[in-house]
Amino acid sequence: MVTTLLVAVVALALIFDYTNGFHDAANSIATIVSTKVLTPFQAVLLAAVFNFAAYFFIKDHKVANTVAKTVHEEFITLHVVLAGLIAAITWNLTTWWFGIPSSSSHTLIGGFAGAGITNALLMGQHAFDAINSDYIFKIIAYIVLAPFIGLIIAYVITILILHICKRAKPAVAERWFKRLQLVSAAALSFAHGTNDAQKVMGILYVSLVAAKVIASDAAMPDWIPLACYSAISLGTMSGGWKIVKTMGSKITKITPLEGVAAETAGAVTLFITEHFAIPVSTTHTITGSIIGVGLTKRVSAVRWGVTINLVWAWIITIPISALIAGLVFMLVRHW
Repeated sequence: MVTTLLVAVVALALIFDYTNGFHDAANSIATIVSTKVLTPFQAVLLAAVFNFAAYFFIKDHKVANTVAKTVHEEFITLHVVLAGLIAAITWNLTTWWFGIPSSSSHTLIGGFAGAGITNALLMGQHAFDAINSDYIFKIIAYIVLAPFIGLIIAYVITILILHICKRAKPAVAERWFKRLQLVSAAALSFAHGTNDAQKVMGILYVSLVAAKVIASDAAMPDWIPLACYSAISLGTMSGGWKIVKTMGSKITKITPLEGVAAETAGAVTLFITEHFAIPVSTTHTITGSIIGVGLTKRVSAVRWGVTINLVWAWIITIPISALIAGLVFMLVRHW
């Protein structure tokens, strides 16, 4: 029974990683598609290649370790992980269907935490005994901080570029920025791979610990990073065109110059947070960066109605995912 359940959990984890890829493909390709630098197919191919390229360079899986520790080990069972994954996949597919760029990272963490809390309650423990509040509060704080950091960096980069290029001929400058956007989109895709693939690595690691396949202090098996980077890259190649439209044109109008600034800011923010082992949302980060480049023109250049709707999606993602996971856990815990 444990073997069957573990196989189901591993399969669902990789399915989630796949949905993460096509749900979040928009994060790294929306601006490069909207500026017509690449066709949609060329863009997802570039994003997928650089998603997977992170596998060869990132060996210290600090973000995975953070995700693994969001729920205390004594409350983690395979049923908890299963319920969290089902909730996360459900919310990912729902928001993808409606073209809402919510956070795959936060739905995974919310589902995992919600199932863990439900398990604690059914064991007669306090709800928050199950979760590591230091990690959870840091993740929640970066719902606000990640897009704000991306916004500030994008704003500064855009102002600097405009100042440096103020004497350049518009046609020449645009040609160069279209080339540079290939570099910035690749960097953002690489950063997306380093951050998002690690979250499922953490989930798979605790699944093996819960099933007593490995000890809690064991090194991560080599197949986990390879499987996760492969799944998220394949998902990215599938694309998420409804979300691409929202990210690439509905928040603000993007030019190649602004695409370079937004993608560079998003990549820098993700590299910084990965260094400090903070599992932030790629979606939140690039949205903040796109708003930042819009603000360099004027406040009204940003479509705030669309932005407010996105913020509401960000706010409800963790609690809804936690609720779904809790309900699913109560249904599957005797399986």
